Amino acid sequence: MIDNVNALQTIWYLSPPWRQTIPPVEVNLLERVYLRTTRTFGYCCGIQWKHECWIYSIDCRNEIVHVTQHQIIGTGDLVPLPVPKPAFVLGQRVMLCSHDKGTKQRLILGIALVHNSWFYLVELMSPTLIKTPTISNRFSLVGEKSLMRVNA
Repeated sequence: MIDNVNALQTIWYLSPPWRQTIPPVEVNLLERVYLRTTRTFGYCCGIQWKHECWIYSIDCRNEIVHVTQHQIIGTGDLVPLPVPKPAFVLGQRVMLCSHDKGTKQRLILGIALVHNSWFYLVELMSPTLIKTPTISNRFSLVGEKSLMRVNA
């Protein structure tokens, strides 16, 4: 007998929210950018897929601003920080190293630099059919040690 709930969740977690092809990003992680809205410079410390587009986290002198591609201009220059490259890339399949039941495969939907460590945005829960009065975030930033590569 097929576990329909687990099969549906597996399909849900591995179906890219951007449909077939991952859209290109406007700037790279750690790239110096110009913010049109504030007319200042910063660097890209995170990218995530949200509201049908890439949202960029820009570090502007210790303040993080979240913007779309239309609000920034990339310079092509990378900011030299003492951090290694991220272990995973946007859109990559990974396995959660947790012991929860059900499917553990997920897609990387975002990457963020937090206190000189890379974290990866994954969807922890599929949406529910029943609306609940409490607000629960289905997405979470997960550390590198909590993920494994999937050879697909």
